[in-house]
Amino acid sequence: MLFDTHCHLDASEYDADREAVIARAQAAGVHGILIPAVDPANFARVRELAHGIPGGAYALGIHPMAVGQCEDGALAVLRAAILEHLDDPRLVAVGEIGLDFFDPEISAGEPLARQERFFDAQLQLAVEFDLPVLLHVRRAQDTILKYLRRRRVRGGIAHAFNGSSQQAGAFIGLGFALGIGGAMTYARATRIRSLAGSLELSALVLETDGPDIPPAWLTGVRRNEPAELVGIAQSLAQLRGDSSERIATATAATAMRVCPRLARLFSSDR
Repeated sequence: MLFDTHCHLDASEYDADREAVIARAQAAGVHGILIPAVDPANFARVRELAHGIPGGAYALGIHPMAVGQCEDGALAVLRAAILEHLDDPRLVAVGEIGLDFFDPEISAGEPLARQERFFDAQLQLAVEFDLPVLLHVRRAQDTILKYLRRRRVRGGIAHAFNGSSQQAGAFIGLGFALGIGGAMTYARATRIRSLAGSLELSALVLETDGPDIPPAWLTGVRRNEPAELVGIAQSLAQLRGDSSERIATATAATAMRVCPRLARLFSSDR
């Protein structure tokens, strides 16, 4: 089955036709969607959406690009929200959390220090509640690995991975799968394509990151959405010389391995 491990289904880009977006995904064969939060303001919304669709799941966390707009008390709000919903089978991870070194305005001085404080605190919450994490790792792989070696979480997903093969091996060794999405469909994305084609299939999961990171066939046309996971799976199958069916089955199994609550969720749905 196809499972989208990262889609911001609560984003305003879907406000006009969210039900149609969900219907298209289901018609295309996408059996589940994992919706990560980005700050306390959308905790309730991602939970509501996850409960409103078959195969819906969610994660709670504070995105590195949101920490600058959050009060320090946001971490306490996050902890309280996880504690309140810990028995909810659709809550499967802490996320989206991590570090972003792409934007110079937040990757130096106090903004960077704040990013790192929030990241470390959220890793501690993942350890406390024994939850995997959904990682934002843009240009920050080595620093994130440093924190992961210090805070031994149970693993999770390195979303939109674009690191080296050595960094990929380090994340995999720490129990993480690597998120592969629309960026892999561009011929110029040689590093991502090389990793997607050479790593063990058991190390990969599929994602759209909708409404962002549209695949090559959507460039300049429209937003990304979960139904595009079909084409992403086909692209990965072509790259690896494999079948789309095997790609879908294997990547969904990996998602359930690194986020064990997903396996229980789908087992109970049956």
